[in-house]
Amino acid sequence: MSREDLINTTRAILARAGYSVSSPLNMRSVCFDVVGRKKDSLLIIKVLSNIDAFSRENADEMKILAEALGASPILIGERSSSGSLEPGIVYSRFSISIISNETLSDHVLDGVPPFIFAAPGGLYVKLDSELIKHLRETRGISLGTLAETAGVSRRTIQMYETGMSAMIDAAIRLEEFLNVPIIEPMNPFGYKNEDKSKEYEVSGTKRTDVHIFNVLLDLGCSVTPTIRSPFEALTRSEKTVILTGLGGEDDRLMHKASIVSEISKISGQRSVIIVERKSSLDSIQSTAIIARDEIEKMDDQSELKDLVLERSGNV
Repeated sequence: MSREDLINTTRAILARAGYSVSSPLNMRSVCFDVVGRKKDSLLIIKVLSNIDAFSRENADEMKILAEALGASPILIGERSSSGSLEPGIVYSRFSISIISNETLSDHVLDGVPPFIFAAPGGLYVKLDSELIKHLRETRGISLGTLAETAGVSRRTIQMYETGMSAMIDAAIRLEEFLNVPIIEPMNPFGYKNEDKSKEYEVSGTKRTDVHIFNVLLDLGCSVTPTIRSPFEALTRSEKTVILTGLGGEDDRLMHKASIVSEISKISGQRSVIIVERKSSLDSIQSTAIIARDEIEKMDDQSELKDLVLERSGNV
């Protein structure tokens, strides 16, 4: 299946599950392909036929966007050098979950979550550690008995009871012996915040190589430059995140504004494109268009925020 077909399949699955889904970005070297939202669940999705092509730089920028927008980064793939991605299994690379479209469909359409995750050494499952300990103590089962049943050491059983994951065969033997479900489902949309956005954020007296970013910093905003996104930065004005693009030629400006508008609408954020000279347009779709000299005349970030709201039609 081509990557375009994979992307369209991903979008169709999410749409059937009730997600608002963006159009495919169709831009080279962009860190994500689709954005989807359902209620409080916002997904930033990269789709690759071969997940081996997923780089650390791509992962880091997805994390920056996810943390700034309150989203979950996820990679949808078809295969790796080791073979096809198996349904019902969550893989990972650079701490970002990777699943197949089949697993995605099972999860969001049929309500069947994956239970297995791949890690160095094999396939594992998460256990309900508190339940295992409770059952062992209330039933008077010794650590040795559980260890012998699972084919592991007493120390390993103790580690299961404090949250360590288990290999599949050991977990199944324990579950059959206890006759109670102890294997917990995986959440492929779960993401542990790594504060990547703070690592790359510029604020205060720090400066960048881009003049307009420094003007934004002088207003009291913080700026996180992006490299693999359809916009050039994330600008924080107080508690508002603004997707910030830098405008150029008119035809490219329209295209960029259209993309940024759709992403901002789905993600629930504001968007602006800053141009060198005043445009005849105050906005393109929901993206405010502001000239550089207009920003240079501002005294603080509240003026920028108010103008973005006014021109985007969201007063």
